[in-house]
Amino acid sequence: MSARPEGPVLIVEADRERACALADQLVADGFGVEVARTSEHARILARARAPEVALLGDLDAPRGALTLLEEIRRAPPGCAPWDRAMPTIVLGAKGHELEMLRAFEAGADDFLTRACGYLELRARVRALLRRVRNSGDATRWLAVESLVIDSHAHLATLHGRELMLRRMEFDLLIHLAREPSRVFTRDQLLRGVWGYRSGGSTRTVDSHASRLRRKLEVDQTRRWVINVWGVGYRLI
Repeated sequence: MSARPEGPVLIVEADRERACALADQLVADGFGVEVARTSEHARILARARAPEVALLGDLDAPRGALTLLEEIRRAPPGCAPWDRAMPTIVLGAKGHELEMLRAFEAGADDFLTRACGYLELRARVRALLRRVRNSGDATRWLAVESLVIDSHAHLATLHGRELMLRRMEFDLLIHLAREPSRVFTRDQLLRGVWGYRSGGSTRTVDSHASRLRRKLEVDQTRRWVINVWGVGYRLI
């Protein structure tokens, strides 16, 4: 009996040759794959078979893949075709820092350049799938002073006010809140939050930590997400 395919992985890429080459490699490694060349085609495929992770490449849209990514992140809960918490990797053209930051601000879970090697991309996809599948194992409720987190409802409140957090900001917050005074190194956070077994850019951690800190700054009674210079981050 053959093993159940991983995924499905939704590839959204206007370049047919690039999309087919990536799909062939993923299928050879046991992934279920769907390929869309337009945003509308992606919606049709997602409605027919909900993807577990999406790879967003080049699209003929005003802001390329970011337009579709923002649509996914704005989707109402439980409303087809999109699960707004679906893990996504943006495949950028050149990997400039501004391009990467714009992808994260739009809601990307990860960012890679199109020139990256296939083995690295496969590792990132599997890391996202592991994180999603293991997310139900954590304790549901966490509380740190006035901060309360419901991991099942993807809800965090501070002084009773809901925090509007993107998926990776929320996952980073949960990880820090489990041991709020512990200093986690950037490599530990890449493994524990992003699921990387090795490698990964520490800029990913820094950009998410910075945005999470800004959203917690509504609390003037204490500092949150403290950068311990040369080491990493702790929650309080």
